[in-house]
Amino acid sequence: MNAKYAFDDVARLPLPGDNCAVAIRRLDAGTVLEHEGGTMTLDYTVMEGHRFAVKPIAAGEELLSWELPFGAALLPIRPGQYVINETVLEALGVRQLKFALPAAPNFADRVAPYVLDEAGFRPAPAAPSYPDTRTFMGYRRSEARGVGTRNHVVLLGATSRTGSFVKQLAARLQADLKSYPHIDGIVPAAHTEGGTENPNNLDVLLRTLAGFIVNPNVGAVLVVDYEREPVTNAMVERYMREHRYPIDDVPHRFLSLRSGFEADLAAGEEIVRGWLPAVNATERTPESIRHLKIGLQCGGSDAFSGISANPLLGWLSEELVRHGGAASLAETDELIGAEPYVLSKVSSVETARKFLALADRFKERASWHGASAEGNPSGGNMYRGLYNIYLKSIGAARKKDPVTRLDFATEYGERMTEGGFYFMDSPGNDLESIAGQVAAGCNLIFFTTGNGSITNFPYVPTVKVVTTTARFRLLAGDMDVNAGRYLEGTPMEELGQEVFEHTVRIASGQRSVGEQAGHAQVQIWRNWQQNDASRLEALLHPSAPTGEPIAIRADASSPASANVTFDFTRSAEGTSSDAIGLILPTSLCAGQVAQMIAQRLNQAGVGQPEVSRYVALAHTEGCGNSGGQAEELYARTMIGYMTHPMVRHCLLLEHGCEKTHNDFMRHRMEETGVDASRLGYASIQLDGGIASVTRKVEEWFAERAAADEPAAKATVGLEGLRVGLMSDGPVAEEAGEQLAMLTRLIIGAGGVVVVPQNSGLLASEAYGGRLFAGSGVMPSLAYGEQVRRRGFHVMETPTEHWVETATGLGGTGVELILALAGRRPMQTHPFIPMLQLAPESADSLPYAQDLDLLLDGNPETWGARILELSKRTLQHEFTPRLYRQGNVDFQFTRGFLGVSL
Repeated sequence: MNAKYAFDDVARLPLPGDNCAVAIRRLDAGTVLEHEGGTMTLDYTVMEGHRFAVKPIAAGEELLSWELPFGAALLPIRPGQYVINETVLEALGVRQLKFALPAAPNFADRVAPYVLDEAGFRPAPAAPSYPDTRTFMGYRRSEARGVGTRNHVVLLGATSRTGSFVKQLAARLQADLKSYPHIDGIVPAAHTEGGTENPNNLDVLLRTLAGFIVNPNVGAVLVVDYEREPVTNAMVERYMREHRYPIDDVPHRFLSLRSGFEADLAAGEEIVRGWLPAVNATERTPESIRHLKIGLQCGGSDAFSGISANPLLGWLSEELVRHGGAASLAETDELIGAEPYVLSKVSSVETARKFLALADRFKERASWHGASAEGNPSGGNMYRGLYNIYLKSIGAARKKDPVTRLDFATEYGERMTEGGFYFMDSPGNDLESIAGQVAAGCNLIFFTTGNGSITNFPYVPTVKVVTTTARFRLLAGDMDVNAGRYLEGTPMEELGQEVFEHTVRIASGQRSVGEQAGHAQVQIWRNWQQNDASRLEALLHPSAPTGEPIAIRADASSPASANVTFDFTRSAEGTSSDAIGLILPTSLCAGQVAQMIAQRLNQAGVGQPEVSRYVALAHTEGCGNSGGQAEELYARTMIGYMTHPMVRHCLLLEHGCEKTHNDFMRHRMEETGVDASRLGYASIQLDGGIASVTRKVEEWFAERAAADEPAAKATVGLEGLRVGLMSDGPVAEEAGEQLAMLTRLIIGAGGVVVVPQNSGLLASEAYGGRLFAGSGVMPSLAYGEQVRRRGFHVMETPTEHWVETATGLGGTGVELILALAGRRPMQTHPFIPMLQLAPESADSLPYAQDLDLLLDGNPETWGARILELSKRTLQHEFTPRLYRQGNVDFQFTRGFLGVSL
């Protein structure tokens, strides 16, 4: 017998005029619902958060939620029918569902474009201000900077190249904090940007760095560069003074790294320790809440975000603005389709025009990359009921209360200089958007989430507001506020007042759940590679590398085989120099949790000695960016790491709401013939939060370790080597010649050598001229594609970034990287040993202590010295110096067509 329910017990209409309802629990096919004196029967199983019709909808008629359109019917839809579009059918098709889905969609994502009626425009009045104000306990800065909710010492990398440095410096200083109770933290702000020449996001990057420095939560800041970079300390300081940022009101220092890594760390420690007494002397004082500037974010959104959590933030924002404070709504692409609501109350026609112009610019930039701004929703969004950008946007816009006036529309990171309600241009990528709000001056972030997003910013508290009680209970250790109580009958004003008081407590120093969790991440709006559509067609249809090795020139002077052997281990998959346990996060939001788990596994010594160590590859992809080629590139490289010869066991850790979740990766593995059953799988959100998923991952690796057989030993010659070669800057004649000889040795013996396409080695006469009969050698491997046939290969590199290049090179399966350093040694790989080499010169001598091999003396001996150090490294007798010191980084490229959404 089919189940029968009263409509209000199992579903919600966001507004009375809607023709589609939201299921608040899973409803099986055949369920009967009593509604408005009649009944309707569901034709298919409707998942929690998904929609079904409650009124007859004619073909071509609009589907409505919050009384705004989110699509048009493709055929007549009767009450009780599950409404679904093509993209959700595809997204659910890769999930492991146990019930049937409709065979075809019944609505399309068609919404008429919004047109501003300037002739009929009338400015909306501001809501009346409250005569009295509340206070919180804050850190008073200068009038130009405002009041902080926290008092942090911030270590800021001017570009991605110094990110590892500021992380290591922060780690060294943590023990000092116990002596300074009024300092909330010494935190790194490491990011991915500024690592390539002439970045297209230069203005965005400079504005963001400037805003980071003067944010009122900063008690002191150390800004670090390598002096000769695309973005330097001098450029940041000049930008700040030209644009009148109150830099002199902030205790600060610009530090250029000119010595070895260890010596520079010591210099940084001395500077920061000199500040600590003065920063600690700043105490909290009672301050008006007009000094609160809150950033409004949503991530891992679901169908209830626009019903409970986002309206709750709308209520809170309106209350704060009426007290004289400020609130910032962001995520431009997540407001497409909600323009009628956002612009229903605006301070001026100029603000309305600016909002629409920013949205149009965003759409145009996406189009240059073959992407659509409307393609934002992630797999997790769709799984939880947000079918398309229109539905997502309509709900996201509810972070602005219906009575709230839009006062300002601003650029990404543009400073908020007065109270009011702001819109800030930004991508829907949560962390990139948050960075802009922090740069704008926000001293609190409120983050609504349906799935249970766990992201945090290092020095601005993030308050998590979850949409449903069931999800709050599942993730109680990782969420701050349960907005699901509204769905269960708690009046919005009562819940709003509770959250308002909670806001005052957090602003006054009570730590948010995210702060207690101890993880955070920074991501600035990532560089985009195209500034128009002139190359689009060519980039959309590239020729694919064949995977076949490239023949190198036969040469009578080729060296004889070297009598060198290596002690490796042998498994069913072949020989390898190492056996690591790999935790591979499927998106940026799982990265920090993955690193914490890997650290715990290493401390516990799980599986040793069969597993030498555990590594987590934290990165910034998998969510909030365009699909297409960028997603293909990312998935291919991920599979390269899952099946890497050095990886003994691999587990995928999803956040749970990303585009590239565990089921997505399983599907991709099946398509490429990879045995997905060999891997482990865990989900931060679905497995119950950070503590629960940590236990699950630890147990999985412990079970694998218990089942491990002792590895068999194997002695191999040069035929067993898989070597990557990188270079930075011009290639010296002698170094290029010796690397060419080494390449011929390895290839002649049957080994593997991979060189990235962007390496100067290929264009140099010293290396390329000795190996190839002609110029213009074409890639044989795609970025991150694992080598299938032994020999010489060139890997595509749609990036100039050193770390992104090394990341792709690692995905090919190389077990050793030989890096010819240019101006100075660069960041190393998280688990593939990278030996940094340089000929003796004026440039190399200041950094000689960071080089693994200084190529001095007779060049004819260099090849043998490189080979000997390679052997010692692969047999774990030598650890590359910068790896040992922690100068390590990992980052996927987005290719030519990836863009933030």
